[in-house]
Amino acid sequence: MRTVPVAEAKAHFSELLKAVEAGEEIVITRRGRAVARLCSQRPLTAAEVLAPLWHEPLDIEAPEDRAPEPVAEWDD
Repeated sequence: MRTVPVAEAKAHFSELLKAVEAGEEIVITRRGRAVARLCSQRPLTAAEVLAPLWHEPLDIEAPEDRAPEPVAEWDD
């Protein structure tokens, strides 16, 4: 997430909108304090949110099926 002061946001608003359309979130600050956040209208998928955390592709395998285990009865 990029942080941009108000004066810079005013001067480069069109460029900031292009970055937001590309999926970036931008926080606008006044005197060092966050006052607004620019984000895409379309919600991000979980994969898009977590993608920066992955340095390598994940190789995930499903666990092997096991036989069902009996469940103890409940006494209400």
